[in-house]
Amino acid sequence: MLMLNQLTEEQRLTKAVVSIMGNPKYTALAGVLMIGNRNIVDDPTIPTACTNGRDEMYGREFVKQLNDAELRFLVLHEVYHKLFKHLTTWQHLYKQDAMLANMACDYVINLKIVDDNVDRFATMTGILEGGCYDRKYVGMDSAQVYNLLREDQEAQGSGQGDGDGDGEQGSGSLQNGQQPFDEHDWDGAQELTADEQRELARELDEAVRQGALAAGKMGSGGDLDLHELLQPQINWRETLREFVTSTCAGNDYSTYSRPNRRYLSSGLYMPSGISEQVGELVLAIDTSGSIGQRELSAFLTEVKEICDTVHPDGVRLLYWDTKVCRDEKYDVHELDDLVQSTKPEGGGGTDVTCVTDYIRDNNINAQAAIVLTDGHLYGGWGQWSMPVLWCIMDNLGAKPDVGVAVNIKTRDM
Repeated sequence: MLMLNQLTEEQRLTKAVVSIMGNPKYTALAGVLMIGNRNIVDDPTIPTACTNGRDEMYGREFVKQLNDAELRFLVLHEVYHKLFKHLTTWQHLYKQDAMLANMACDYVINLKIVDDNVDRFATMTGILEGGCYDRKYVGMDSAQVYNLLREDQEAQGSGQGDGDGDGEQGSGSLQNGQQPFDEHDWDGAQELTADEQRELARELDEAVRQGALAAGKMGSGGDLDLHELLQPQINWRETLREFVTSTCAGNDYSTYSRPNRRYLSSGLYMPSGISEQVGELVLAIDTSGSIGQRELSAFLTEVKEICDTVHPDGVRLLYWDTKVCRDEKYDVHELDDLVQSTKPEGGGGTDVTCVTDYIRDNNINAQAAIVLTDGHLYGGWGQWSMPVLWCIMDNLGAKPDVGVAVNIKTRDM
């Protein structure tokens, strides 16, 4: 204890980082530990600790209350937020419910650190003990934990977020009285410029690669699953939103105030089309058996929220296996009931050409199509007369020869 009194909080923080870097089981974290700034702060808005995904800040008075093992736990906690890119990957969860998003990320991290430290190198004791920790979430990622927390919240009849996307934290009851022991600077993560965010993503990816290489050479690396982190991570929700908003542009009337860029290179100043409302969207859902109700509800909920922004004329929902088993049409004023009223049908094989044949035979003239499938097709990818986005579940090997594809992990829904 005498040593603690002789060291400043800044020195103790440096000591904790050096100890972690010198521990063979954390060899793979060395590069991530070097990213961004790490400071002790005297700021009442940061009473504990926080990160914006790049920089780390530790409240002086909070650090004073921690012994060395607890401080190492806190540093690892912030570093894992950075390693897993929580502050950018789960922004959509934060906008739904800030507190539940914070808790979900912390449950995942704290489980990992506790399980990695049976030797008590880093401990979740003292004032950290009331943080989010529950072994029922073992093996889950933040989205899965968030969904379960949300279900618990709804079962209790208590709301925390206001649901309007502003990320406000409410006063709903917390799981067993547990709550995050650190702050999560979601807004700070969004305040990074586009160039800063790209550079941060590049640095993190490179740090993971170098960490995996170093751990392999040393025969260490603990039980970090770096293989998954080395795979490109794309937010399917953002891809879906970008596809719909970029392809669904109507032409109800024209304006010269915004010239059509397609003709500018030819020296022609032509008007661009403007629309308050876009045409019909086709949603083609694979019902061969691999996509469950939870995934379907999450997907349709996301589509519905996008429709609230782009205001399509309608949505045509086609359920298919080797044939189109059900065709549902929703006008713009009926979209609020989309998730609750739809009735999926199907369950046979998987041949998406039945969808393109159905669209052709029924003269469906939509602006774009979105296909949700496991990608295990035996009839090819079809001939599409409109832009198509493939949302492919748990199948990185599926490579459509038409349209745009985004991979979705069921655990992310």
